[in-house]
Order: sequence, then structure tokens, then C-alpha cells
Amino acid sequence: MASPGGAASAGGAASGAGSLLVVSAPSGAGKTTLCKRLLAEVPAIEFSVSHTTRAARAGERDGVDYHFVGEGEFAALRAEGAFLEWALVAGHLYGTSAAAVRAAQGRGRDVLLDIDTQGAASVRRLDPGAVHIFILPPDPEALRARLEGRGSEAPDALERRLGLARGEMDQAHLYDYLIVNDDLDEAYERLRAVVLAVRSRRERQAGRLEAIAARFRQPEA
Repeated sequence: MASPGGAASAGGAASGAGSLLVVSAPSGAGKTTLCKRLLAEVPAIEFSVSHTTRAARAGERDGVDYHFVGEGEFAALRAEGAFLEWALVAGHLYGTSAAAVRAAQGRGRDVLLDIDTQGAASVRRLDPGAVHIFILPPDPEALRARLEGRGSEAPDALERRLGLARGEMDQAHLYDYLIVNDDLDEAYERLRAVVLAVRSRRERQAGRLEAIAARFRQPEA
């Protein structure tokens, strides 16, 4: 996924360092669709392009959806301390570039991390200020139907993903916000509302508050 960018404006990121937005969900819960819409419609959010050792799927682009690397290159980056977090998921390695995340935050942009519960746990330890959002399917039957509807999963792979989903659901209570995706438009509005609420936090608005308060302290003409 890639952000089309956009300057900060009403609803855009406040001045100062941007927030880290961690979004997790079982495969098939609609996380990717929701995140793509958020990136397209809300300004001043950047998508953190993860590194992965898995092969690209149809339509995926290197450097846009993921940085596709071999296991040797991934191991070298990990040894250098290049990853904010990394995890082994379904036999493949995934990692988030620490430098890219910090650079985007330093530009005052929020950074969206689309990562699994293992990676989210690492971020939770390293960055207590990160905001964690979990996307839930309405029920197991809906999740199975969505995975089957992709038409890209072999039966054994589908069952493996459903097995992973059970473990991921057990971690949902650790997240700050829970969004049930039983209606895509409603789920998106809730996700967007979370981002806007984060941008209205006192610490994000401190500079603006001080500037406005200073005007009130000036004697009236």
C-alpha cells in the first residue's frame, strides 16, 4: 500500500512528531481494504512498507506493498538493528524499518503499520505511545467465507490461516481500539475517527495550544 500524500490541513496531522498507528487483524478481516482507504482519504499519513521474505502475490509491487528480500538480506538487516520490529509469520519473515518510521514521524506525519500481533507486541514494548487498533471479523463463518472468496488459498493454507486467526483473536484485548468489520463503510468511519481523535490529543496539540493561549494573555488594545 502507498499513501498518495497530501498536505496537513483541517483533519491533517498536528505540528510536532507524528503518531505510530499499529493496525492488526486476522487475514481476511478487511484490514488491507480499510487501510488503503484511510491512506487515500486522510492526509498526512504514511504507510510503513515492510520487508518480507515471502514471494509477491499477483498485483503486488516491490517497494510499494512490501520490500521483497531474500532470507540472507533480511538476516543482515536484522543483525544491523535496522528493524523496529520483526516477526516470523506463516513461515515468512516480516520487518519494519526503524529509520523510515522515525523519519516520517519527524516530518510530523502519522505512520501506519500493518503488522501482525507478534510485531505489535514488539512495538508495544519499544514505543508505549503507539496507538494499537485491531480489526475484527464479525464471526468465524464470515472470515472463512472471505478467505474462500479470494480463490487464492489452497485448502491447507486456508485452514492454517484460520488457525492463526484463533490465536490472533486471543490478543485483541491488548489493543487500544477494537473495530468490528461487519459493514465496511461503518468500519472505515470508526477507523478514521480513531485517527482524528489521536490527532486531537493534548500532547499533539500542545504547540498550537500555547500559541493560542499566548494570544489570550496579551492585553486587549
